[in-house]
Amino acid sequence: MSSHAVRVVRLGTGLILLTYLTTHFLNHALGIVSLAAMESGRVWFLLLWRHPVAAGALYGALVTHALLGLWALYRRRTLRMPAWEATQLVLGLTIPPLLTAHVVGNRLAHDFYGIDDSYARVLLVFWVASPWRGAFQTALVLIAWIHGCMGIHFWLRFRPWYPRSAVWLVGIAVAVPVLALAGFVQGGIEVTELARSPGWVATVTPRDTPTTRATLTGLAENIVAVYGALLALTLAARGARAAYLWRWRSVSLTYPSGRVVTVPIGFTVLEASRYAGLPHAAVCGGRGRCSTCRVRIARGLDTLPPARDAERRVLRRIGAPPDVRLACQLRPVHSTEVVPLLAARDALATVLGHERQGVEQEIVVVFADLRGFTRMAEKRLPYDVVYLLNRYFEAVGSAIERAGGIANQFTGDGVMALFGVESGPEAGCRQALVAARAMIVRVDSLSRELSGELPQPLRLGIGIHVGHAVVGRMGYGDSTYFTAVGDTVHVAARLEQATKDYGCELVISEDVVTRAGVDVGAFPRHEVTLRNRATPVIVRIIERVASLPAASVPGEAR
Repeated sequence: MSSHAVRVVRLGTGLILLTYLTTHFLNHALGIVSLAAMESGRVWFLLLWRHPVAAGALYGALVTHALLGLWALYRRRTLRMPAWEATQLVLGLTIPPLLTAHVVGNRLAHDFYGIDDSYARVLLVFWVASPWRGAFQTALVLIAWIHGCMGIHFWLRFRPWYPRSAVWLVGIAVAVPVLALAGFVQGGIEVTELARSPGWVATVTPRDTPTTRATLTGLAENIVAVYGALLALTLAARGARAAYLWRWRSVSLTYPSGRVVTVPIGFTVLEASRYAGLPHAAVCGGRGRCSTCRVRIARGLDTLPPARDAERRVLRRIGAPPDVRLACQLRPVHSTEVVPLLAARDALATVLGHERQGVEQEIVVVFADLRGFTRMAEKRLPYDVVYLLNRYFEAVGSAIERAGGIANQFTGDGVMALFGVESGPEAGCRQALVAARAMIVRVDSLSRELSGELPQPLRLGIGIHVGHAVVGRMGYGDSTYFTAVGDTVHVAARLEQATKDYGCELVISEDVVTRAGVDVGAFPRHEVTLRNRATPVIVRIIERVASLPAASVPGEAR
C-alpha cells in the first residue's frame, strides 16, 4: 500500500472513531441534566452504533487505526522528531491498551453474557466499586480526544478557510470533553446516592457474577498482552532493520557546513537531518504538503531516485529547477551533497501561528498606480510631494477599507490591497470591484480639489486578479507587515501595468469576472502573456470603471 493510501485509510478510520467519540461524549453530557437523561440518550446512541453496519465500521476502524499506528512506528527511520509528532504518536499507541478494559467490560459483556451496560452500571463501577478505574477512564477520555483533535488540526491546517474557523473549532474541542466530564461527574454523584438505597445495586448488576467478571478480566488482559506483543515485535523489527541497514546499506549526506551524516538507505534527507540533530525547516511535518524542507542537490543529482507524484506536484507548483528536491520525500541511495534552501530558524514559524508563518489561501489582489506621477513630482518641492502622496493614499486607502479590503503596501505612488482574506474569494472579487470604483471616484474628487496645483488631472490604473497566494506577516524584527506572495500577486501587478498599454483605468482577469458575477460582455476580451508564466491570462479591458453596471457590483462604497 502506498504512503498516500495509508494516509487516506488512517484519516478515514480516524474520522469514524472521532465521530463515535463525539456522540459518546455528548451522551455523557446529558448527565448534567440527570441519570435518566443519560439513559434516554443512550437509546439513540445504541440505535446508531449497534446497528450491524455501524458496529462493523467502528470496530474495523478501531483495529485498523491501531495497526496503522504500529505501522507508522515501524516505518519511521528515526525516533527523533518534533515534540508534536512524538506526542501524537505516543498518545495513539497508548489508547488501545487503555481502551481494552472499557470495551470488554461493556460491549463484550453485553454480547457474551447479556449484561446491560447501562450508565447506572458503568457509573456504579467507576464511582463506587472501583474509583481508581474512574480516574483511569477520565485519563482515557482526555488522551483519545487530544489525539483525535491533533489529527484533525494537522489534516486541516493548510486549508484556506481553516484560520478563520480555528477559533470556533477550538471552542468545540474544549467544550465537548468539558461537558462530557461534567455529565460524568454529575451522573456519578447521583449513582453514589442511589447506591446507598437497599437493593438498588442488585437491580443494576443482576448478572455480574465473580465468574463473569473473572472471565472478562482475563479476556481484557489477553488482548492487552497481544497488543503489547505486537508493539514489542514492531520495535524488534525496527531494530533488526536498522542493524542490517547500518551494517550493510548506508549512505552519506554532506551538508553546507561540511558535516557528513551517515544513515541507512531508506532515510529521507529530512530524517537524516533530524537524526543528526541538524535543524531543518518542515512546516507540514514531513508530509510533502509544503516546500519548506526543500534542498538543492549540489552533488549526486544523477544518482537520485526520480520524484514521485506527490513531490512532483509540489515542485511543479513552485516552479523549482531540476536540482531542487523535497527533503521529506527524497531517499538517496548514493552519497549526496545537499543544501537546505530555507533557513533552519524559519522552522520556528510553526510555533508563531499561521499569521507569522504564512498560510496558503485563495484571495483577490489589487494593484493601483498613479499615471505620470514621477514626472509631476520632479517639478515640485519634496514637502509638496509628501502632502500630495498622503492625500492620495488617504483617498485610495479609505476606499479600500470601506469596501472590506486590506491596504497592505504603499510604495511610491503605488498601492497593493488584499480582498477576501476573511470573506472568501467570491465576496473578495465583488469587494475589489467596489473598491476600484470608489478609488477612481475619490482620486477624481482629489484631482478637482487640487486642480489649481496640478498640471494635469490625476489618473489611476488598476489591475485585479484572484488566485492562491501565501498570506501572512513578513519582514524582520519590528518591521513586519501583513502581505501576500505568489503568482497571483505577480499577475495582479502585471495587469496594473497593462492599463498603460491599453490606455484604460482597469484590467481585470476573467477569473475575477466569473467569481464576482459581473456582466462584462460589452467590454473587450484579451489574452495577456506574462513573463515567466507559461499560460496567458484572459482579461477584460475596462476603459472607464464608472461604465461597469452598478447593479452588478452590490454593496458599493459611497
